[in-house]
Amino acid sequence: MPILNALDTSFRAALGRMAARGRIHSYQGVADTHLQLAAFMKKLDGQEALLFSRVKGYDTPIIGNLLGSKENCEAAFDTDFNGIREMIGRALADPQAPRLVTNAPVQTVQITADIDVEKILPALMHAPKDAGRYITAGIVIVRDPETGVYNASYHRLQLLGPDRLGIKLDFGRHLRLAYERAQARGQSLPVAVCIGADLALHFTAATMGSQMPESADELAVAGGLSGRPLTVAKALTQDLIVPAEAEYVLEGEILAEDGELEGPFGEFVGFAAPAAKAPVLKLSAVTHRDKPIYHAINGYGRETIMLRKYVLEASLLKVLRAAVPIVVDAEMTAGGLHRFHAVVQVNKQSSQHDGFQRNAILAAFGALKDLDMVIVVDDDINIRDPQDVEYALATRMEASQDLIIVPDARGHEYVRISRNGIRAKLGIDATVPFEHKERYRRVQFAEVDTPPGAFLADEAAIKEWL
Repeated sequence: MPILNALDTSFRAALGRMAARGRIHSYQGVADTHLQLAAFMKKLDGQEALLFSRVKGYDTPIIGNLLGSKENCEAAFDTDFNGIREMIGRALADPQAPRLVTNAPVQTVQITADIDVEKILPALMHAPKDAGRYITAGIVIVRDPETGVYNASYHRLQLLGPDRLGIKLDFGRHLRLAYERAQARGQSLPVAVCIGADLALHFTAATMGSQMPESADELAVAGGLSGRPLTVAKALTQDLIVPAEAEYVLEGEILAEDGELEGPFGEFVGFAAPAAKAPVLKLSAVTHRDKPIYHAINGYGRETIMLRKYVLEASLLKVLRAAVPIVVDAEMTAGGLHRFHAVVQVNKQSSQHDGFQRNAILAAFGALKDLDMVIVVDDDINIRDPQDVEYALATRMEASQDLIIVPDARGHEYVRISRNGIRAKLGIDATVPFEHKERYRRVQFAEVDTPPGAFLADEAAIKEWL
């Protein structure tokens, strides 16, 4: 499918495209935000998006599992996975400054007094051992107090009271750095949390590492991704701009003083992150559309990891193709949570290309901190078929020669087998030397057409010969 020069990636436009392709299924009963709704989302994880039109205690519908599959993402962006990658690739190359508007749909309803977010938002209690109800699809917008650059990123938010949210700030993230800079000045940090934002902002907020440096204005990068400026409006109570077409915006400040206990909460690695002290976000306003739609993401669900699959692949390929000329493609695998494992495809065209496959392994580890295993295969291996990748391991990898171990490297601290993020990284060379490519070429069969109906289940046909 072609990629458009500009695409309406707003939340509602994307939902419309998904519905037209049958990628949204509607629950016919009344859903309960306490455990039941999240359980439905987990049970049907990786399938169609789920719309809960009737929610116990709320007039607001909830959309879940929105971007939890390749098919959902492609329907939302009206392109295939290569098209999505291209959109992400052009985002940093061609950022577009946001366009300020005065009539923002997200500010149709304005609440600046007696805020009770527990009554306003149908936030979910996800799992029985979670510490409470959580906002999980919120994108936090901040302007760094030193650089003035806008940052957008995902952070879980626990409902602590009517106008207080516990916010988990991972170390090494830009929001954490902005918070520490404000804290060093003895100041609170103004932020806005948007829910149901433009999908370009969703994917921009999921980009990490060297491909999204601190100097990059992520509101402008979102405009580059969709090919049109993101529309924004001035926040009501904070000196910020906010996405004009989001479903909800929560305005407030992350308080400089010591925080409160937040967690436990089930995270994307499948374990519950333990309870720990976290900063508190004090709300000053809540605004939303007329008849808003609430977006929920399961912490331990495929949407959490699918959001990063495309951005991490695009980032990885950008680095690898610049450093290693024989790299063709890369796949962040589902079993590796689209984050920890990658399969890299190379095309050796002469004996002088031998060895570059190992350079690609090292370059991949340098490009993405969280990568713990990289498998490199030849260009005749389908990297999106786990069986074909395993075939390469079975027939082209010699363990005594083709395992590359990088000891004591930095990974993700949530991986419990690591020492707080320190573990060995593994590279596997499952390629063959160029001079042996013909020897390893698989048997080819003739091309034949198989029109619909050419083969049918026919018990009578075999019984005739028995």
